[in-house]
Amino acid sequence: MLQPIYQLPSSPTHRPATLDSYSQAVERVIYTMRAQLSEPLCLEEMAEIAYLSPYHFNRVFRTITGIPPGEFLAALRLDAAKRLLLTTSLSATDVCFELGYISFGTFTTRFKQRVGVSPLHLRQLASVLARDALPPLDMVSRKAKRLVALPAHGVSGTITTPRSFAGTIFIGMFPRPIPQSRPVACATITAPGHFQIPLAPDGRYYVFAAGVPEARSALSYLLPETGMLVGVAAQPVVVCDGQASAPAEVALRPRLPSDPPILGIFPPLLALPGVVRSLTPFHMVVPTVQDKRSAS
Repeated sequence: MLQPIYQLPSSPTHRPATLDSYSQAVERVIYTMRAQLSEPLCLEEMAEIAYLSPYHFNRVFRTITGIPPGEFLAALRLDAAKRLLLTTSLSATDVCFELGYISFGTFTTRFKQRVGVSPLHLRQLASVLARDALPPLDMVSRKAKRLVALPAHGVSGTITTPRSFAGTIFIGMFPRPIPQSRPVACATITAPGHFQIPLAPDGRYYVFAAGVPEARSALSYLLPETGMLVGVAAQPVVVCDGQASAPAEVALRPRLPSDPPILGIFPPLLALPGVVRSLTPFHMVVPTVQDKRSAS
């Protein structure tokens, strides 16, 4: 049985059957969220669907998914907005109201904060990526391999996948338990095994990884679905003086309904030839950790 990213801790009061019923209750609520994305859904209504008290439901939902139910619903709406922007000709304004937002300004602000680019820039990015063939996305991994023999620094670890997987693996560090916006630091590898993120700012982070099957065009990475694997390190990583407290071990597996959507854009896509040149006027360049330190 596949396990959710986050689980209620085992205890005498949490039998396997109880944990399974909690997971089913959460998935039942998430199914309702997806079916009613444009409609308001308050905590009390969600708890009623789960057959739990509001307080208990909020705790169970947050433990299983990593985030509160309201934030999960907001992430689903923005994920749906990404899909509509990339697969239809609807204007950004139409997408906004299609998903139940009452303010276009609020929609664009939240979209940019959590996706990392504005709705307009997402479409521009898709247009740029659709023009060109997909070049290798493993530049970061090649650098990481040269750093393996150096003294430990940054964040390192191991990615494991099912034997059948073949594709690109993106690893990112996020300050909250949801892969949204731009990671504070990241790495890309083209096969399971060792990874290293040499420039990691001090702080406490969740290490997420996504394995995307081989694709013919970069555009397909903007909406990864079929065959994508996901995973998160069991414990957050603490970085102090540029060095992680422990390695991050991540086992990739198929997505579950309780997994938060991946809202952010995989950073290597923004560094492909032609993308930076085309989108630089809109400040699409992602500064490195070293750049941020120099500016401070």
